[in-house]
Amino acid sequence: MQTPAQPRNPLHGLTLEAIVTALSEHYGWQNLGERIPIRCFTHEPSVASSLKFLRKTPWAREKVESLYLFMLRDIRRATR
Repeated sequence: MQTPAQPRNPLHGLTLEAIVTALSEHYGWQNLGERIPIRCFTHEPSVASSLKFLRKTPWAREKVESLYLFMLRDIRRATR
């Protein structure tokens, strides 16, 4: 069974690793830890440790995905 296309979903086809990497590059780990105060962003942060935590913690993953969508909107507004 093929999954339906999601042309309007900006998260479709993105890996969690790509999202965390983009957020850390855009905001920096310190700012990311201030925006989403979870230990994997505030204490010795890395993409690998963040992925390990976020894959097991749905509420934290939702926050990360929401911040990613906010970042995309911000970037889009800035380039207009």
